[in-house]
Amino acid sequence: MDGIELFLLGRALMKLGEEALPEPPGGAGQYAGGTRSVVIVAGDIAAHPDTTIGETAQRTGLPQSQVSNAVARLREAGSVETAPDPADRRRTLVRQAPGVSARVAAVRAAGASKVEEALARALGEDGSERLPEVTEALEVLARHLAVRGDRPAG
Repeated sequence: MDGIELFLLGRALMKLGEEALPEPPGGAGQYAGGTRSVVIVAGDIAAHPDTTIGETAQRTGLPQSQVSNAVARLREAGSVETAPDPADRRRTLVRQAPGVSARVAAVRAAGASKVEEALARALGEDGSERLPEVTEALEVLARHLAVRGDRPAG
C-alpha cells in the first residue's frame, strides 16, 4: 500500500463512518458545515484539551469559520465546554465536557450494528462472508491507531 492508497482508504472509511452515524436531531441539514468537520473537531479537542479555535483550525486544516461552527454545534449538544483564556481574555478555550452528551449516547447506542450495516453495503451482496474479516481488521486498526476519549493513539 502506498500513501495515495492509504489516503483513499481513509476517505472511504470516513464515508462509511458518516453513514453509520445516526442522524442528528433536527436532521443533517439543520447546521452549517457537515458531520465530518464536527467529528474532526471533536477528536482534536479530545486530544488537545484547553485548546483555542485557531489552534484547532491550524491542526485540522479546516477553515476557522468551520471550526467555530463545529464548536458551536458541539457546545449545543453538550459535548464541549468553552471558557475565556485566563492568559488572554480575547481568546476562548475549548475542552471536552465531563460526562457523556445525549448525542454521544445516541451514537454509542446505535453501536456496531450500524457500522456492520454500512460495511455490508460497501462489501456488496457477495461480501457477507468477508464481513467478519473486515470488521476484525478495522478493530485491529482502531486498537493501534485511533484516539478514543483521552487515550492517545499508539
